Amino acid sequence: MTTVDNQDAATSPGAAAVQQRLVAFLGERTGGDWAVDQDLFASGAFSSLFSLELLQYVEQEFQVAVEGDDLTLDNFRTVPAITALVQRLRGEGAAGR
Repeated sequence: MTTVDNQDAATSPGAAAVQQRLVAFLGERTGGDWAVDQDLFASGAFSSLFSLELLQYVEQEFQVAVEGDDLTLDNFRTVPAITALVQRLRGEGAAGR
């Protein structure tokens, strides 16, 4: 199972822009405000259908392919976790090690 280091994502170049876009997407789709570190799945605001929509958004918006071991709940639990995944898949900054 592959997980990502949220600390690396927070310090990588472009992380703030990725986080901003993710928070905007979540707000638009749910009509609510989302804290960056809020557990998206523990909130109860998401259905399994929305989880697929989030995956599709991440792949299209950030031009990455999320496959295999990267398809874990931990990689999509919070905005920093998603950001770290995007950064790593793009090979950017410390998260791309």
